[in-house]
This record gives sequence, C-alpha cells and structure tokens, in this order.
Amino acid sequence: FMLDDAVTNRASQFRIPTFICGENSDFDGRIVVLRKSDQKNNLIQFHSDIRSDKIKKLEKNPKAALLFYDKDEKIQLRLKVECKVNINNEITKESWSKTQHISRKCYLVDNGPGTVSDIPTSGLKPELDNFEFTMEQSEKGYKNFTVIQCKIKSIEWLYLAAKGHRRAKFDLEKNENIWLVP
Repeated sequence: FMLDDAVTNRASQFRIPTFICGENSDFDGRIVVLRKSDQKNNLIQFHSDIRSDKIKKLEKNPKAALLFYDKDEKIQLRLKVECKVNINNEITKESWSKTQHISRKCYLVDNGPGTVSDIPTSGLKPELDNFEFTMEQSEKGYKNFTVIQCKIKSIEWLYLAAKGHRRAKFDLEKNENIWLVP
C-alpha cells in the first residue's frame, strides 16, 4: 500500500501530504511528513510542535483532511480524518525515541512556529543553530513535541489516465466502496 511505503521511503511522493484543518472560515493547509501508517486500525500519523496553530484548530475541530498526490503513478488520494493530539504519553515517547537527532532540531526553538520576528530567523539559539548539538541537548525539545494521529474515515482515490480517469470512494466507517465519476 502506498501510504505504508511512504513512511520509510524518502523518495515516495506520498511521504509529504498536505494536511488541511480549521473551523468555520479559518482553514489552512501545510505540508507534513508521514511518520506512521497502520492499515489494521486505519490510522496515519505525523509529528508537530505543540505550539503550532494547527493544535488549537484541532482542539476546536478534530476533523481534517489530507491530500496526497503521486505524479509518476498519476494517483491522488483525499483522506477525511478525525485527529487526536497526543501530548507526553506512550505514543509521543515511542515516536520521540525514533526521531532522529537532526529532526529534533525544530522542537528546540524558543518561540513556537509562526511567532513574529524582527529579523529572518531559524528561531534557534546560536549554539543550537548547527549540526553540533548533542542528543542530550535535543531532549529539551520533547516538551514541544506532539504526535497527531489521524483516524481515516474515508478515502477518495483518483487515477488520472489519458484514456479516461477513474475515481472511487472507500467509506471506512460504513464499510462501503463505490465508484464515482471523475
């Protein structure tokens, strides 16, 4: 399955989907990195900084969407999901332990993502704004780390073909699969 492959295959175009969340007229999207795919439980997950705007949006409305597109395979997936924000629990501890040293860097910023700055900045203190910080120093970032689990409610699959596109919907809640006009 393409989502499972995307978790470990850095070349997979499904590895970095667009995540869309919000409420009323306050919707926005961002690219996330797929970190886990669990077909058995219809779950996918990615990491985030607890101070990110999306966390507040998900607290108000846990329903969201993910958009995947593989240009080579000519396949688009649209997932409707319900999100759970995990903070300082077994899920975050397990994911943090598997998070590489270099990936922990973004959780070490003093101010959260989107904080206004007078100058262009990485947000990191000079002593951390390099690749020489230690794994021990990176542990300080755990307090800002969260795992967003997305329970997949439905999947819309679209295959783009010169001879005619094909589209299907898989409703995982109703266990219903139907063909749609592209």
